[in-house]
Amino acid sequence: MYSELPYAFAQVAIETIYVAIQTVVYSLILYSMIGFEWKVGKVLYFYYFIFMCYTYFSMYGMMVVALTPGHQIAAITMSFFLNFWNLFSGFLIPRPLIPVWWRWYYWCSPVAWTIYGIFTSQVGDKKDPLEVDGLGEQRLNEFLKEYLGFDHDFLVPVALAHIGWVLGFFFIFAYGIKFLNFQRR
Repeated sequence: MYSELPYAFAQVAIETIYVAIQTVVYSLILYSMIGFEWKVGKVLYFYYFIFMCYTYFSMYGMMVVALTPGHQIAAITMSFFLNFWNLFSGFLIPRPLIPVWWRWYYWCSPVAWTIYGIFTSQVGDKKDPLEVDGLGEQRLNEFLKEYLGFDHDFLVPVALAHIGWVLGFFFIFAYGIKFLNFQRR
């Protein structure tokens, strides 16, 4: 009934409104429970990364549904990628400990970018001393950079990468509903 591209834009606009509201509630609860610093810049970065995470997952879901012929195949496809995204996100295994031949997948995981952004924006600028068994005393920002691979100077490209994920999933979704029509008449 509707043209494909206006439908795609309308779908994204509706998703964005409720994701923004949902993110406010979630961010306030989670931010206060974690105990991060209540500085405007840090709160806004946290909100931004959580909002973009919710948004790219919404876009990813719409994209997978648009690219597959049925909800069963969409669920299988989605779970396949989600498992690898979570495995290579740097949460279970830090990026420096991921084998070199698999590290490329870390950068292909949008979840890794979100974890990178949240960690770096909240504690990546701290120079507090940190006592690590076997390593002695080290500054927190140096520990994050050396052992977890989080560099505070890389925060702006991480924020821009989130826009790239959202736009990429959106354009693939729009392409999918415009050129792949799995409906039978």
